[in-house]
Amino acid sequence: MNIGFKTHYFKELAELEAGNFWFRVRNKLIIWALHKYSPELKSFLEIGCGTGFVISAISKQFPEANLSGSEYLEEGLIYAQQRLPSTKFTQMDARNIPCESELDAIGAFDVLEHIEEDEVVLQQIYKALKPGGAIFITVPQHRWLWSAVDEYACHVRRYSSKELHQKVCGAGFEILRSTSFVSTLLPAMYVSRLLQRDKMDDMAELRINPILNKIFEWFLYLELYLIRLGISIPVGGSRLIVARKPMIKQAEI
Repeated sequence: MNIGFKTHYFKELAELEAGNFWFRVRNKLIIWALHKYSPELKSFLEIGCGTGFVISAISKQFPEANLSGSEYLEEGLIYAQQRLPSTKFTQMDARNIPCESELDAIGAFDVLEHIEEDEVVLQQIYKALKPGGAIFITVPQHRWLWSAVDEYACHVRRYSSKELHQKVCGAGFEILRSTSFVSTLLPAMYVSRLLQRDKMDDMAELRINPILNKIFEWFLYLELYLIRLGISIPVGGSRLIVARKPMIKQAEI
């Protein structure tokens, strides 16, 4: 059993997320996906909400929705509550979600890779969603990108699309959209990890030169544009999956 993250990273994450190209564009991608696949969102739970950076963006786009966040580590909730004082945040183990058929949507953004029992989490999410409810997932992708950064981030795995699709479908979901992102930066990402032979502070990737940060952000906005057009990108450092819990079929009369 493993759920890993270094608690002292929350403070630095809270300071760096808003300016970092990856977090900024990932938020844009998540918001787009929510508008497209859950436009009438009324209730939403973010699992592993960390410092609340994602859910704070969602709250601005869906001000009438009942939003809640959960985090396995209590330290992250301090920063999340500061960002959204009126939102309900709970310390929770995603392997045991205490609700059933209650939520319109659940998000797990770069969370599953930290948990050994990811299939249990997917089953719990399925249970917690209403029939027709949607799950929104982002994960790191491609095992050949594994490096010291993953070890310091306490990742259990990097996913292949096949593995993630099988696990999501195995939990009972129907996949609506699956695409890679951070694709244009994949060559630079691969070389960077190839050169990392010793363990390093994974926060180093967030402390990036401002000019490079802006250039990288432009590249990812191009990817976001393509994804919005309906193009699913086959390879990339991360993957987005949107899936739906099927509606219960009425019994034949």
